[in-house]
Amino acid sequence: MKVDSFDSTQPQRPWAQRPWARRRRVDPRVATGWKFAAPGLSLIAIVIGLPLAYALLLTISSFTLLHPRLHPFVGLANFRRVMSDEYFWHSVWLTIKYSSFTVVFEFLLGLGVALLLHRVIRLKAIYFAILTIPMAMSPVSVALIWHMLLQPNLGIVNQLLEAAGFAGVDWLGDSDMAFWTVVFIDVWQQVSFVILILAAGLASLPKDPYEAAAVDGATALQQFWYLTLPLLRPVAAIAIVIQLINEFRTYDLVYVLTKGGPGVATELLSYFAYKRAFLGLAINEGAAVSFVLLLLVLALTVVFFRIVTRRS
Repeated sequence: MKVDSFDSTQPQRPWAQRPWARRRRVDPRVATGWKFAAPGLSLIAIVIGLPLAYALLLTISSFTLLHPRLHPFVGLANFRRVMSDEYFWHSVWLTIKYSSFTVVFEFLLGLGVALLLHRVIRLKAIYFAILTIPMAMSPVSVALIWHMLLQPNLGIVNQLLEAAGFAGVDWLGDSDMAFWTVVFIDVWQQVSFVILILAAGLASLPKDPYEAAAVDGATALQQFWYLTLPLLRPVAAIAIVIQLINEFRTYDLVYVLTKGGPGVATELLSYFAYKRAFLGLAINEGAAVSFVLLLLVLALTVVFFRIVTRRS
């Protein structure tokens, strides 16, 4: 049998230039990056991934506080049972309405205050320190303070109104006023975060476009509309998305202030999930509501980022 001999006189291609060798080669910087990120990613997978996977398992199980076993699995029956409840859709609409109003009010008020502070030179650090006080307080503490202030008989707000000749208001007991009262308290606490983010964004804007616009005779309003808002759009988008996520999962304010009442006037989706899981003893249905809330937040975040990116 004839065997082809290896011809050492023929030039051989270097190892690194062979196509199959190039395909298998990994950039050392990428490999090093993954090695450094592995501990953090593993911790995230344990802390976030495992509870999320267990919650997803609950949504397709028959786990209740009266029947604390996953088996038998029921598929999407929990989702169908929850979505057939008219109060679920009321909570979805109320959550969208609540989040929309709070985020809009926080952004408009935060932008106005940030623009004012941007022109302040003296004592700016003191102003920012004062603004961080509501944000540093826990939502439960804020709710307890405002609950005492708005108490219909002994609260200082109604006492001031009566001293001024006005009738007292049942801020948290009236079905029409309770929703707007919770919105106001939420905006009071969360607007500080928006102010700080937008103020940082304004401080980082370049000066050259404003100097060129001033030379061309642009007014302050024109500079704000054609320069400040477009340049501030990425920072504003981050602030809005963060606040949108925070508002959609609002629970503690509602629990302390109204417990979803009067009636279901302030029953947001997060509180509806709590009632379904712990007051209705159906942990599986509460987990299903929570996943609907998660998917709703993810969908709104993706849509908003696409709109902002497309306009940019």
